[in-house]
Amino acid sequence: MDVPERERFEARDDDGALAGVLTYQLTGNIIAYTHTQGEEGADTALARAAMDDAKAKGRVVVPLCPFLSGWLDEHHEYDKILARSTRKVK
Repeated sequence: MDVPERERFEARDDDGALAGVLTYQLTGNIIAYTHTQGEEGADTALARAAMDDAKAKGRVVVPLCPFLSGWLDEHHEYDKILARSTRKVK
């Protein structure tokens, strides 16, 4: 769930406890995802929720977070909204 006043997406477990967060910075139509932290499974759910939200809102995504960047390497359905180099650094 997006919590814009805290500039983050939150995942909660069945008891309502915080299970993970994905932080971002929004400037105009550009959203930079900066950090993901959470329990296994929550991080993936956060990545999908954040990317689906950005896609629905027509935003350009800058994936600064290493987890999200790696996740996006496997989820090419979001390639059209990404602002990042396709060149891999060795």
